[in-house]
Amino acid sequence: MEKISVQDVTFSYGSEGADVSAPAEPAVENLSLEIEKGSYTAILGANGSGKSTLAKLIDVIEVPDSGRIVVFGKDTSDDSVFWQIRENSACVFQNPDNQIVGTIVEEDVAFGPENLGIKLPELRERVDQAMKDAGIYELRLREAASLSGGQKQKLAIAGALAMRPEILILDEATAMLDPRSRDEFIAVCEDMRIKKGLTLITITHDMSEAMRCDRVIVMSKGSKAAEGTPAGIFADISLEQYGLRRPVIIKFAYEIARLAGVTLTEEDLTSETRLRERLTNILTSPELPDKAIPEETTEEKTENRRKIMSVKDLFSSYDGGRSFAIKNINLDVYEGEILGIVGESGCGKTTLISHMNSILKPSSGEIEVYPEEGVTLRCSQKKDVQRIRQTVGLVFQYPEYQLFEETVYKDVCYGLRKMKLTADEQKDRAVKAAKAVGLEKDVLRKNPFELSGGQKRRAAMAGVLAMNPKILVLDEPASGLDPVGREEMFSLIRSLREQGTTIVIVSHNMDEAAAYCDRIICIKNGEAVTAETPDKLFSDKEKTYKFGIDQPKITKFTGMLKQDILKILPGCVFERTRFDPEEEARAVYRAVLKAGHKDVK
Repeated sequence: MEKISVQDVTFSYGSEGADVSAPAEPAVENLSLEIEKGSYTAILGANGSGKSTLAKLIDVIEVPDSGRIVVFGKDTSDDSVFWQIRENSACVFQNPDNQIVGTIVEEDVAFGPENLGIKLPELRERVDQAMKDAGIYELRLREAASLSGGQKQKLAIAGALAMRPEILILDEATAMLDPRSRDEFIAVCEDMRIKKGLTLITITHDMSEAMRCDRVIVMSKGSKAAEGTPAGIFADISLEQYGLRRPVIIKFAYEIARLAGVTLTEEDLTSETRLRERLTNILTSPELPDKAIPEETTEEKTENRRKIMSVKDLFSSYDGGRSFAIKNINLDVYEGEILGIVGESGCGKTTLISHMNSILKPSSGEIEVYPEEGVTLRCSQKKDVQRIRQTVGLVFQYPEYQLFEETVYKDVCYGLRKMKLTADEQKDRAVKAAKAVGLEKDVLRKNPFELSGGQKRRAAMAGVLAMNPKILVLDEPASGLDPVGREEMFSLIRSLREQGTTIVIVSHNMDEAAAYCDRIICIKNGEAVTAETPDKLFSDKEKTYKFGIDQPKITKFTGMLKQDILKILPGCVFERTRFDPEEEARAVYRAVLKAGHKDVK
């Protein structure tokens, strides 16, 4: 009675107009699992493994084709208890636009509890508390449509919290939040679980987020593939066959263990504190193997690169100048670099990049684009706008917003038709662009809405790349992708850079921004407060906190580990932090060997 029980469930999505004689591919198949009341469970798996479908089945948004789901003693197939289950269960999905129904923020938050029949003054108290917990109380009178992507996600979260459910299902609900907002929200949910017995289920591609849970269930091809504690799951190297990767901290730890010739146990992984203690003991042991670890070669940065874009004294307002979404922004973009843009949710990142290819017009200021030597395009000049849009390609947070044609091929060719290219030229460019982003030829014949999340992102990128932009601007390019998909996306980004494309990335993932970007611009309250290399930006914890961002997880963890080591080996001299966890592990190992006066080749 005190559990969610999924018993041999199979479910398939129907396809309108499909051949009914051909059975649809099951989204979940023969799935059985149990989730205890009051527990904190992570559901992991590759894109398309059935995680979101499971959430919809538990919340009775969908019902099984076969099998049985019982939620705290109530069978989801029993129509008489349908509303009782729905009243006590809330889902927050990845795309908040699909969940927002109110015009004003506080009206939208009130929608759920109002439908539950909650009256004043309790309704007012619930709505205010939910907005405070989600960090949007000061936005309560704003129009919902005017919010940023991250603020909309907070709004969807607030709407779920206001219902005060017994079960809260988070389906990539923190994907668009900045690290600080994400940690604050998760802390609120964890506190509710302890104090009020909330059953918390998180569907996530963030492996570090999964480490906070009591239990992890891994799904693959619609079925349960593995189950255990986070430490047990991440100690198992076979999880990679399910499209998963270890969290960066555990990757770091396993590389240290490999170099030292020791084995980490499941117990070592149960907390960061325990793992740090174990690694300190390993690295300061007199028996630490003396290994020749070559110095890592760093990419040579080309100095004095040519400017390809300049943003000058940029101001932009959505309300006629009463307030500014971005203000007094000055920055340069250099040819051939990967430039990161980071900052808190709602700070103006998406507004800034929307000006870069003239989707938005500034209230004042100028953006100049230099596609080639001696040519200057200005956003203020109407005659230059079309060429700016050809020079600067933009892929949004949600790629499905850029897909609208009957086939992927037609979608990729849309911009080329507007450029009045011949059919042969269109075909040549479309095929090359699809190949560049890793789309197979058969995908070009498909309807874009039949594609997976990762394929949609690639299709949207192909449509932009086909126009041969010199600058490619990507808003959260890896959001919603599983760990393997994220690796592939950033491999693609690096490949495009090597082919001569300048890349601008908006990201909330500090580990990825640090690992892949040459420089990082930090936006705070609409202003560009710094433009630095990742080394300089993330080396100062107080500075990152002041700027409203967070240090990468690997930097925070190894920073504390190095302090622990220095208490035992005060002569240890550590190099700069590597943002690749395995490179950082080798650098720390080298430093410890040198401190022990051992020869390092």
